[in-house]
Amino acid sequence: MLTYDVRIWSIRKRNSKSAPFQVRWFVGGKPHQQPFTSQALADGRRSELKEAVRRGEQFDTETGLPASELRELKSPTWYEHACAYALMKWPNIAAKHRANIAESLATVTPVLVAPTKGPRPDPKVLRRALHSWAFQAGRNAQGGASRNEQGGLVARKDAETPPDDIAAALAWIAKHSLRVADLNDSDTLRRALTVLSLKLNGEKAAENTVRRKRTAFHNALRYAVERDLLSVHPLSRIDWDPPATDDEVDFRYVPNPDQARDLLGAVRAQGPRGEHLYAFFGCMYYAAMRPSEVAQIAKRDCKLPATGWGELALSRSRPEVGAGWTDDGESYEIRGLKRRARKTVRPVPIPPVLVTMLRQHVQAYGTAPDGRLFTAAKGGRVRSTEYADMWQEARRKALAAEDVGSPLAEVPYSLRHAGVSLWIKAGVDPVEVARRAGHSIAVLWKFYAKILRGQEQRANQLIDEALEAAEEDPDSRE
Repeated sequence: MLTYDVRIWSIRKRNSKSAPFQVRWFVGGKPHQQPFTSQALADGRRSELKEAVRRGEQFDTETGLPASELRELKSPTWYEHACAYALMKWPNIAAKHRANIAESLATVTPVLVAPTKGPRPDPKVLRRALHSWAFQAGRNAQGGASRNEQGGLVARKDAETPPDDIAAALAWIAKHSLRVADLNDSDTLRRALTVLSLKLNGEKAAENTVRRKRTAFHNALRYAVERDLLSVHPLSRIDWDPPATDDEVDFRYVPNPDQARDLLGAVRAQGPRGEHLYAFFGCMYYAAMRPSEVAQIAKRDCKLPATGWGELALSRSRPEVGAGWTDDGESYEIRGLKRRARKTVRPVPIPPVLVTMLRQHVQAYGTAPDGRLFTAAKGGRVRSTEYADMWQEARRKALAAEDVGSPLAEVPYSLRHAGVSLWIKAGVDPVEVARRAGHSIAVLWKFYAKILRGQEQRANQLIDEALEAAEEDPDSRE
């Protein structure tokens, strides 16, 4: 029980050779005392207690300690707290968010350890132990989560136990992890923030990645404040900015319209599976859809007239994530659109070429039982490994030899970049481009700034022409 009822007495000298000086104080009417070997030590302790009273701290009636000292005394390790945070967040967040939190905590936890002269676990083993075991909450028979012998979360299935190297790594981090109370140290926090801003190879991470990981770390520390493990949020005192990175799309490696058509044709030429996924890739280019959105598109979402433009009403996505992060053990989950309210619908007009592709696809292959247009070779969701392999084969067939070894159209997502780039270059209003692509205007400018700046020059030319026309037309002045 905490109270402000504190009285600190003067130092008493006792008849004791080992500790003759005694500090005495009362908390909530209960006496407390602490012996010291010298007058100076006793004076120092008494001053600390009086300073806590001056700061307006409450004292604990059982231990007699100020709240700040009690907090440090009971402080768990960062590893224990990080496990508790992952467990607390698990029930109410998406599978992808669970995996992102685990990735962030697995990145920062290895640097939040006390100095040690002994051997450390292999970094890759330790990261796997943290990411895929400590911070991956398992499900027991009642649908909850529990802890393993190392203090982390039960991972995967309850019947599954970690391999010896994983168990050893978890035991090591549990033993050497810093206490949460130690995270008030500026140098410790800066080490953590620095490692969050880097890739595993030591290069600077993308700004979005740094922001995502820093947010997870920030929220875990905020949870420590909520649990009264910290009195204030320690990051609020740190003047730190992540290393500058350039997140703009490198348009040297975005396929132009001719290359995009050649790549789509090379997909189609790869036999029955290529023909089946021809329209899948077409959606990524002509509608600038994300792969997770294409995987979930159903016939009921499509308006495919016999001629002219059609429309796709996008409302859900099916992002791929490991089975250990979902509630039902599937490798994906059905979600709303990225960064949109759960029931948001994004209508996207589609050109006649994509309308034709989708009509032919439905006519040739029908739909899955739930109405989806695209399925894997053996049923279920089209996996990224399947369409990524097909994409690399298409690159080898459609691109020049020197381009195959370059980052040109390196991943299927390049088609989405190509589609958005085409819209901007065609003169579509950036607000409409952002809406169709499911971006905010800020994100559109961040990634496509070079092209948009080019469009500004074109807009300036149009304004100049309009102003000149007004000057030349005398009637316009009236």
